[in-house]
Amino acid sequence: MKRKSFLQKAGIAAAALTVLPGSELFANANETKVKAIMIGVGLRGQNHLDLLLRRADVDLVGICDIDDRMLATSKSMITKAGKKMPQIFTGDVYAWKKMLELKNIDCVIISTPWEWHKEMIVSSIEAGIKYIGTEVMLGITLQDHWDVVRAAEKYNAHVCMLENVCYRRDVMAVLNMVRQNVFGELVHLQGGYQHDLREVKFNNGIEAYGHGCEFGDKGWSEARWRTHHSVHRNGDLYPTHGIGPIAHYININRGNRFLNICSFSSKARGLHDYVVKKCGPEHSSAKVSFKLGDVATTSIGCANGETILLQHDTNLPRPYSLGFRVQGTDGLWMDVNKGIHIEGQSKPHRWDDAQTWFDKYDHPLWKRWSKDAAGSGHGGMDFYVIHMFIESVKRKQAPQMDVYDAAAWSAITPLSESSIEMGNQTIEFPDFTAGKWMYRKPVFALNDEF
Repeated sequence: MKRKSFLQKAGIAAAALTVLPGSELFANANETKVKAIMIGVGLRGQNHLDLLLRRADVDLVGICDIDDRMLATSKSMITKAGKKMPQIFTGDVYAWKKMLELKNIDCVIISTPWEWHKEMIVSSIEAGIKYIGTEVMLGITLQDHWDVVRAAEKYNAHVCMLENVCYRRDVMAVLNMVRQNVFGELVHLQGGYQHDLREVKFNNGIEAYGHGCEFGDKGWSEARWRTHHSVHRNGDLYPTHGIGPIAHYININRGNRFLNICSFSSKARGLHDYVVKKCGPEHSSAKVSFKLGDVATTSIGCANGETILLQHDTNLPRPYSLGFRVQGTDGLWMDVNKGIHIEGQSKPHRWDDAQTWFDKYDHPLWKRWSKDAAGSGHGGMDFYVIHMFIESVKRKQAPQMDVYDAAAWSAITPLSESSIEMGNQTIEFPDFTAGKWMYRKPVFALNDEF
């Protein structure tokens, strides 16, 4: 789903997210309910809230946010779903710490701005919560990532990055093809976050869907926090949509790992140009110097010899694309042209319509759960990532995307920043598993079970 559609569906009309009584999933009278809390119930958090409200195996006992508007929408969703109102924590930016004092909490879902993630994850672990599901990015600095890994190891806790693109239907069909050796031995992979976010970065949200040139502390949109990263940081700020699926294709942290990384960044022109065109050269935002280059390009080398190319492109006009490319000795998939070519099966030097292959290799998870996923966020992807997380909590097992995956994917951001700052040097990629990657086995989406 495109971001603009997501904002329209998720931000204002609570009815679009509200589950009616009787639509609950996974009811079992003999089953103990998972006691869950949520830190952050803004636009993204409400997608997760919707999915939790659908489930009869989840007891939502607490939610926290500092935005009265988002809390009001969330409470309306809970009431319309016929669920008991959880305790509400608000009032200041540390109200979530009070919520962590609740007893017997099984899991927490964190959907807050990136700079809060490390502190909230570590504090949740130290409060005794064993399962933490976090929206993408573990932290800001490389040390943040090490702190999360060390806390999870010390307290035997599970940190799961809720990377929904790993469950996109075409992405999972390609995973099925990879595991059936359709592409042969994989050699090169590409992905990224290529998404025109100019309207998001300059939309303070004070007026519904208003598109101006303002950003700052007012309003409720992502411009309250996201735009500041474009002012002060330069690197691949959002790698996980692209790298998550790629990591599963080549078994990163499970027989393979990232070895080194090198990043480049173009000049920064797009955001300034957008403001000037929209609001004129004298507007206050036209005076801002944006550090984030319009296109950041990152190369990663892997232990098993594959190369990866990632691109972050959010400041220029363009249609949405994650830019996936999966290339092996027998063929390749490229999502930009929706094409697949398999040597010996496709016509020489011609693309096949990828959908024909996707239909043939539709992943067992989608075959089994597509009806349950219908109506959930981002074309059904959100259902799968939350279902995997909650099922892991219920079964007291490690989630299929664990803290080492989260750290490796998210650490690309500070590593890319460092590479660019050092004149585009190639730098070593840390091994968060401390050598365990050599012995760990793949677990992600091996069949139709979680």
